[in-house]
Amino acid sequence: MPTLLRRLCLSLLLAPLAPLACLADGLIDLAGHPVKRPAKLERILLGEGRMLTNLVILDRELPRQRVVGMLDDFAQLDPGLYAQYLRVYPELAKISRLSRGSNGFSVEQALALRPDLAIFGLGGHGPDASDVATRQRLEAAGVSVVYIDFTADPLRNTRPSLRLLGELLGRQAQADSFIRFYEAELAKVSQGLAGLKQKTSVFIDSRVGLALGCCETLSNGMLGRLVDLAGGDNIAKPLVPGAHGTVNLEFLLQRQPSVYVATAIGNPTTLRQQSARIPLGAGIDAATAQAGLQRALQREGITHLQAVRQGRAHALSHHFNYSASHVAAVQVLAKWLYPARFRSLDPQATLQQYYARFQPVPLPGLYWVSAP
Repeated sequence: MPTLLRRLCLSLLLAPLAPLACLADGLIDLAGHPVKRPAKLERILLGEGRMLTNLVILDRELPRQRVVGMLDDFAQLDPGLYAQYLRVYPELAKISRLSRGSNGFSVEQALALRPDLAIFGLGGHGPDASDVATRQRLEAAGVSVVYIDFTADPLRNTRPSLRLLGELLGRQAQADSFIRFYEAELAKVSQGLAGLKQKTSVFIDSRVGLALGCCETLSNGMLGRLVDLAGGDNIAKPLVPGAHGTVNLEFLLQRQPSVYVATAIGNPTTLRQQSARIPLGAGIDAATAQAGLQRALQREGITHLQAVRQGRAHALSHHFNYSASHVAAVQVLAKWLYPARFRSLDPQATLQQYYARFQPVPLPGLYWVSAP
């Protein structure tokens, strides 16, 4: 496809209300590559196992019928939700794992599964758009490859990703249904911020407990994008030009953000290991989450933050970085930043509706917590 036409097609794909098909040249994925439609679509590879939570928005039967291989990140990194999925889809245990770790990927294993389509992310734990060699080897073997994104730039890319997948899977109506829900819930935040003159400063303390020091943070990507839409002034943005990076404790104590938000990567498995991680997500109750947050707030330096002393410290599940359920995370961030403006907004009801309408399992746990 000529370069100019490819750019035009990609711009149409990213437009909120644009049709997905682009002239006679087919579809363009989120990396700007033309997508070859598979002659048949019976065998699908996933670059990340956690993609399943987004694919079932479109097709509840996909894990039973068409997914033949995926990385093992779902079971390893979100074992609580994986256990819930396994009860609904016992077939998950039989799906081939393309690696034992969260970062490896074997093209040889992938090709042995005879896939029709491989779905990869722009970034994340599996092959991404920078891994040209993997894409070329798969395409040379006749496998269609498509790049989607719910992580690097979730607010920009969730809708076109679902439209693209809906087109490929023949599930356009399901994609449109979710997008209507998604846009309506995001509009509650943008409307509530109308006329805002001064932004509230906020710091995102990412993956608390993974390392001993302070502080990994998110800036121009991932949950950092959600902070932007929620009207937050992310104090790390001038220092961290990319999606994530590290700032020192002295910077944090000097800047003193009005709101502190930790991202939680603890789960039922790490709880058994005396982990310093904050537990949130599937299988976690309020008392367990609150205890984990209180431990995190007692770390050296963190306890001296004004946001902590004033009761404006919170934790949010890190797994919102990989799920279209982040629409609820935008709402809870807005409510934390501007409680008076969003007094009537109910992010918990939004998350419950997301699970009731678009997931095969009921809302399985607690996904955010606030200090008293």
